Amino acid sequence: MPRTAFSKPDPRLRKKHVRGAGAVWIPAANYYVLAFAIGTGIFFLTWGVLIDEGDNAPWIPAGIAFSGFMVVSVLGREVVLRTIRNRRLALQRTFDKQLADVQSIIGEPRRTEKLTLERNERMIQEIRRKSGAADAFGSIAAAHREVFELCAAYLSINDRELPTVGIGSPRLAALGKGRERVARLHRTHMLQWAQIEARELARDAATKSVVADKVELTNRALNVVDIALGFYPNEASLRDSRELLAETIVSIRVAAFVESAERAAFRGDHAEARSDYRDALYYLGRDGVTSIERQQVADHIHTELSRIERDP
Repeated sequence: MPRTAFSKPDPRLRKKHVRGAGAVWIPAANYYVLAFAIGTGIFFLTWGVLIDEGDNAPWIPAGIAFSGFMVVSVLGREVVLRTIRNRRLALQRTFDKQLADVQSIIGEPRRTEKLTLERNERMIQEIRRKSGAADAFGSIAAAHREVFELCAAYLSINDRELPTVGIGSPRLAALGKGRERVARLHRTHMLQWAQIEARELARDAATKSVVADKVELTNRALNVVDIALGFYPNEASLRDSRELLAETIVSIRVAAFVESAERAAFRGDHAEARSDYRDALYYLGRDGVTSIERQQVADHIHTELSRIERDP
């Protein structure tokens, strides 16, 4: 059976990322390219109108219109992002406030404190109530994380107490049922946390233009999945997510080297192009994974290397 109890929350899980559900994001680079294109259109439209009216210096007001639009675009984006961030922080604070009483009930397990029937039932009811609150908050990863940490704290106490309970004690059945119930909640909320957190990190990675940032965020998503796999190694959804994220990291690195090689070849720097193509081949085969898509990329790289070798 996967291990589902620990006395202290894993410090790797103590992140304070609060993310909303259903937001539609335009990557920063795409947003500014779009804004620049619209601003350019405004510039030339203003220019044309002023020329028709006989203005001797149409580029001045046209430039002012362009600059004004770009300033409004940048400031407007920042205002929207700050509003979204504040809303998410407000949701997080609300959840934390609701969760505080559970922390005081469960707290740090003490070996001298007996898990009575009353205390056992009170802890389970509070965990169930907070589980419902986390579900109501939807796609806030931190909410699900807090609940499965509470479940883990209860399971730690339960695991410590069960071996000391006598066969005829009424606590035996209560603690056994409580463990089954809370273990199910632990699994549910850990899987939800991993899914939401990994998805949000992967989405953030897709908005980055720097390769190192893309790889870092995708690796963080991979680490989240690995944490959940440490508890539930046979969970198919986690294994699939891990495979997809690992493949994404390879794709990011290979694409970066291929793009660099193509630029070098265009400049006529064949030595650098060969080096970059070989680095791309290295990352394609480093993990030993084979697929039709990888083979197609490798074939393309070998074709380009052959072409470079033929060129003077």
